Amino acid sequence: MIKILIVVGLLILLFGGGGRMILAGGAKSLNLGDRLLGDGDGATLQVAGQPYGPGERHKLNIWVPTGTQKTDRLPVIVWLYGGGWYSGARDDYGFAGRAFAKQGFIVVIPDYRIVPEGHWPDFLQDSAAAVAWTEKHIAEHGGDPGRIALSGHSAGAYNAVMLALDPQWMREAGSDASAIRGVAALAGPYDFLPFEKGGRADVAMGDIRPAERTQPIQFVRADAPPLWLGHGTADTVVRVRNSQNLAAAMHKAGGTAMLRTYDGLSHNDLVMALTGPLAYKGPILAEATDFLRGATARRLPPAS
Repeated sequence: MIKILIVVGLLILLFGGGGRMILAGGAKSLNLGDRLLGDGDGATLQVAGQPYGPGERHKLNIWVPTGTQKTDRLPVIVWLYGGGWYSGARDDYGFAGRAFAKQGFIVVIPDYRIVPEGHWPDFLQDSAAAVAWTEKHIAEHGGDPGRIALSGHSAGAYNAVMLALDPQWMREAGSDASAIRGVAALAGPYDFLPFEKGGRADVAMGDIRPAERTQPIQFVRADAPPLWLGHGTADTVVRVRNSQNLAAAMHKAGGTAMLRTYDGLSHNDLVMALTGPLAYKGPILAEATDFLRGATARRLPPAS
């Protein structure tokens, strides 16, 4: 009976104009709505709380397509959630794990250090360590260590793009940026100087000198992994110019970047669209998945 009441309440909020109220509860509410109202078949939480480092925030979850065998070699996505480097928890992003696992991917969702415990570059080092752990261990869970891509939203998109563009982070983690086959990034900040005084970015990385070290756009290169940059034109949290500027800079450098703008969508609409009940907001999952499938396609050996 309680579950029925919860479902009814969520239906009223989601389809009665209360989507913003659901969002006010954060990713936890989105995850609950997706779990109760979405299609629950096709994805399984295989591992919860796997350590990838020594700290409490150094743990990850692994979602797999239902029925995955350890001998499978499926493409892999490391999903890095947003939250302005201030908030986020891997368990609250089960909706992202389910969404991509249903599309045939192994999905790794790590926690990473956030403010006040963590500041730049802690969250980049942690994200890189999680990717390096994935490369080393994902074959034990049915994934292909040679077909790893990254995806994320907002601050998580920033982390993912920085790992792909600036080789130092993966190198310090004992791997290489070439291990990243591509990045599907949603509504990320990539070119956001000067920092807003007292804003989240200022607190998280405002002490870094020169400040340009914190900007993904400074590290564009021709041999970087391909990027897919999705952004809503009505985003007032991270302006769409971030994705537009990065795509233009990548093209100028001779790299590959696909820009996809969504008319009228806000900052959070893009991540909300990954849930079953809110997929109507836009084809974000389908288009990001299409890119990720291409980026992680099996490489054929050269002809003899």
